[in-house]
Amino acid sequence: MVKAGLRDWLFCLLQSHSFLLTFFSMYPFSEITENIKVSVRPLYLESESNVLSRKFVFAYFITIENLGSGTVQLLRRHWFITHDTGKVEEVEGEGVIGKQPFIAPGSKHDYNSFCIIESMEGFMEGTYLMKRADNTTFTITIPRFILRAMAN
Repeated sequence: MVKAGLRDWLFCLLQSHSFLLTFFSMYPFSEITENIKVSVRPLYLESESNVLSRKFVFAYFITIENLGSGTVQLLRRHWFITHDTGKVEEVEGEGVIGKQPFIAPGSKHDYNSFCIIESMEGFMEGTYLMKRADNTTFTITIPRFILRAMAN
């Protein structure tokens, strides 16, 4: 688990430099499910990583676009983080970065976060649980995206 101080510092860094980090990040990955487009741009954070300690830190920038005709709400996230060593971590919880945003038709929600893996390469993928205005829920895909050290 990431120490609270490092986590807070990384979130501040990502928020204050999001334009530059997005500009220099790896190739974007996108997928559309149920008229919701999820796009992800990973970024290797070399200055926060330590090859000798097998600590590889990646930021990722996510845009969730509502291409449909009704407002939706993001309720939950469910991630699988796979290291090249074969280790798989599962992370799930309410919302994203403490929010359960409503996304109107034609609008989007942007956020960023980070993960630490123990190998120079891995990938992440997952799902979001969404809710429509009529309270029906549906699942959308977070596309698999590659985490590759030194790939920026």
